[in-house]
Amino acid sequence: MASTHIFIARDGRQEAGRLMQLSLPIVGAQLATMMMGFVDTVMLGRYSTDAMAAAVTANAIVFSTIIFANGILWGIDPLIAQSHGAGQGDRAGLAAQRGVVLALLLSIPVAGFWMFMGDIFLWTGQAPELAPLAQDYANAVIPSIPFFLLLSVQRSFLQGREIVRPALYITLMANVINVFANYGLIFGNFGLPELGMFGAGLATTTTRVFSVVVLMAWIVGFRLHVGAWSGWSREAIDLGSLRKILAIGFPIAIQTSTEMWAFNAATLLAGTLGALSAASHGVVLSLASISFMAALGVAIGTTTRVGNLIGAGYPTHAQRAAQIAMGMGAGVMTISALGFVVFRFGLPRLYTPDIEVIALAASILPIAAAFQIFDGIQAVGCGVLRGMGQTRPAAVFNLIGYWILGLPLGYFFGIRQGSLAGLWWSLAFGLAVVALLLVYWVRHHGPEAQAR
Repeated sequence: MASTHIFIARDGRQEAGRLMQLSLPIVGAQLATMMMGFVDTVMLGRYSTDAMAAAVTANAIVFSTIIFANGILWGIDPLIAQSHGAGQGDRAGLAAQRGVVLALLLSIPVAGFWMFMGDIFLWTGQAPELAPLAQDYANAVIPSIPFFLLLSVQRSFLQGREIVRPALYITLMANVINVFANYGLIFGNFGLPELGMFGAGLATTTTRVFSVVVLMAWIVGFRLHVGAWSGWSREAIDLGSLRKILAIGFPIAIQTSTEMWAFNAATLLAGTLGALSAASHGVVLSLASISFMAALGVAIGTTTRVGNLIGAGYPTHAQRAAQIAMGMGAGVMTISALGFVVFRFGLPRLYTPDIEVIALAASILPIAAAFQIFDGIQAVGCGVLRGMGQTRPAAVFNLIGYWILGLPLGYFFGIRQGSLAGLWWSLAFGLAVVALLLVYWVRHHGPEAQAR
């Protein structure tokens, strides 16, 4: 029997409104999270050029690894969302408990990897003088790993149950903490010692601990756990159930990691074209990453909405929500695309006064504009599949689009031809393939087909 305790839209307009209600606070939280990394980079840049260079590269390694662990944890998202939709709050809480167990277990290998950050710098041919700085940063950030992953579990526990605003409020508060912690610990203000790179990492750890503790206090204080938490259970460590989460989450980890690693590889390829191309590529990629937060927010909201409707026993409504959400993803990113075209000379000036970098970045931004629309579709399409608990297709499509098509074509049409534009057109083509495959999959194998 279908559950009726969640909102059931009468038509597409109501469904779009509900999706917006879920997505907008998540978009804000994603943008606020990204702002913390921006602040770290800017403050370290004012401390020393070497510190900023080491932090940028170290963070690329840090997020390339922790995003894999976080992707595995996203395996609890469809379980929480569908349990909530079915009115089975105890199952949602149990999924969150298992997420906590996995978060603590996954912290161990990630920490072990980061302990060799300086060696990784040397093995990958980075400037030797940056390796000790990178290791200092990693040493300070290692204690934050379980808190980063636990925060992800907390957010999934709330978002899957249609509670989306607390994460936004906590992230906004964390931004304030991050600014003051960086200012004090990097430069030695407020009577604190001047710790430079180690201070930047310690500020990050402080911010993450603050976020987890305050969000937990928020959940308990406002009783947001009521109806979905019946206390800790030994079932949280049931191996069969943990394997089920891994079966859902591992393809998500592959999907998110292959996408990030592909852009890291593209950045390395762009670097072989010279400093001008590397700088211009970095500017455009930074702008694209910021705009992607809007699509990612819609995608996470879509995961919740589709999972809720499937759990409630409304597969036809879930199919409609999926299709509307993918259209919304394209629509949101179309706005970004227009901005990239109209302000293609103004936006690069936010990053650099160098006329050559501005000119080359401005020539790439219209290509990135086409890229944006496909990125919106694929991001939300992946969110649909997460809501369904069918995560393998997205991983396969990403491997095809980025690693079989995008990067090899980028090497041939971009690097071999000495053209940064060729690299970006190739990436856009690979992403278009991913987007179209997801559109086809959702249309023919979406929630309605899953129910049949």
